[in-house]
Amino acid sequence: MLKMEKKKSIDLIVLARVLSMTKPIKWLFAGTIILAIILAPVNVLRPYLVKIMVDDYIFANDLEGLKKMGVIYLGVVLATVIFRYLFIYNTALVGNSIVKDFRVNVFKHITSLKLGYFDKTPIGTATTRTINDIEAINTTFSQGIITIVADLLSIFAVLGIMFYTDWRLAVICLLILPPLIIATYIFKEKVKSAYQVVRNQISRMNAFLQERITGMRVVQIFGAERQEMKKFKEINREYTQANLNSIFYYAIFFPVVELITAVSLALLVWWGARSYFEGTVSFGALVAFPLYLNMLVRPMRMLADKFNTLQMGLVAAERVFNVMDNQEVIKNYGSLVTKKLNGDIRFEHVDFAYDSENKVIEDLSFKINSGETLAIVGSTGSGKTTIINLLNRFYEIQSGKILIDETDIKKYDIDSLRQRFSMVLQDVFLFNGTVFENITLKDESINLEKVIESAKTIGAHEFILNMPDAYNFKVTERGSNLSMGQRQLISFVRAIVCDPDILILDEATSSIDTETESIIQYAIEKLINKRTSIIIAHRLSTIRHADKILVMENGKCKEMGTQTELLALENGRYKELYEMQFAEALN
Repeated sequence: MLKMEKKKSIDLIVLARVLSMTKPIKWLFAGTIILAIILAPVNVLRPYLVKIMVDDYIFANDLEGLKKMGVIYLGVVLATVIFRYLFIYNTALVGNSIVKDFRVNVFKHITSLKLGYFDKTPIGTATTRTINDIEAINTTFSQGIITIVADLLSIFAVLGIMFYTDWRLAVICLLILPPLIIATYIFKEKVKSAYQVVRNQISRMNAFLQERITGMRVVQIFGAERQEMKKFKEINREYTQANLNSIFYYAIFFPVVELITAVSLALLVWWGARSYFEGTVSFGALVAFPLYLNMLVRPMRMLADKFNTLQMGLVAAERVFNVMDNQEVIKNYGSLVTKKLNGDIRFEHVDFAYDSENKVIEDLSFKINSGETLAIVGSTGSGKTTIINLLNRFYEIQSGKILIDETDIKKYDIDSLRQRFSMVLQDVFLFNGTVFENITLKDESINLEKVIESAKTIGAHEFILNMPDAYNFKVTERGSNLSMGQRQLISFVRAIVCDPDILILDEATSSIDTETESIIQYAIEKLINKRTSIIIAHRLSTIRHADKILVMENGKCKEMGTQTELLALENGRYKELYEMQFAEALN
């Protein structure tokens, strides 16, 4: 019982938050509610006019009066059509206006979340929250809240006119309410639970498809198509079954409603005919009441479905609000805006753990002077990439300090700080768009001349000119129509086009051919003379020009010094790695 009360309380809180989203369009929302109020009495006028036409004009043989009533009836029908059109259009407009802005806010919030959120959240799940769940919030307005209000007003209006016309026939019609309410409640609860399963299955399927399609190369390389197809069939079967379960309840509910309505109609005709012959009920009322009955049952039948639509919209809204309430963001409480960094970097006793328990970086201290190049080497999992993630404030450290130009990086405005960095990663991500757009990331402050100048600096200009349409060459998703070397060259131009003060290369040459590596190596040698640089590399041949080498092991600084100093150490870790690599090269 306590759990149910708590759930209802949560639903009301979510509903209040959903309704608060109407504030920017409050006049449109209010106008739509007014239309619902107008529609209720206008709808019930038609059966009442039929009663008057039958009793006062047809039985009285008043053809002239009947013609006038016919014109009035057509006017009411026309008014109903116009108001109904405006109501349907406005409810859709309200829903779409709200989710248009809300979708932008959700995406903006997601882009501000820590990388840790994406480490543990499947991409498909985030996609579902941003698209499917927000669309469900749209239906909360277009097919939920407002239409429920309209249907309830219509029911009260119909009941009012029924009792005004003939209270005895109205009572006969009301006999259907108890079984109809019971059937509606059972249907609502069953469909609610079925739809919750459907939403979960949609999220699961989206996550599965996103991951497999993204990793299709791996699937095909290892011939895992059959296994993945088997998994997908299972997910698809469960999703289909969830939909069939919801359809099953519809298939039962609507015939039951039709049966209840038919029984009520039979009672109405029997009692009405008897009363007519006794002279207690007019023939016009007998004609009008079946119409009233239909107008009473139709919204009641649809209310259950609309309540479920509302409930599913609230479930979806709760999921989206959970994302919006997620405070796993890097707090941008720094106010220092800088357009230029000298590039002095210092780590002071830095500790960091992704899960706040198992340390990935432990008591790390080192210093890079402005203009120096630091190479970071070490085995996989030693913390090399984590260092540059912390430097860019993608994650917050647990203890210690990271300083740039003797200022704690937390004091810098995040956007201002990151604009002075450029990174080239091993796994290059290119977007669907032109080469120019992938280099500038649609930054309007970077023109084509600047891009060409940067491309010439690293020797990529000729390569780009040889492509069809040159800088307007259309790159497909993730750069699948380019070689690894070509993608890496584009990412390198992207990194240097903004003239960064600090350059970071994370395995930037590990996946490219020797010819392309020589081009990039030339560019690296030219660039590192101008700015502070950090190079993470497995190939020790790529760091021969580094001023310092930091050797990482299990999140700690194992050794640090120049290559000559490290090679001179007896039983040194760097010496071991050096001899191992060059021994393999000689063999």
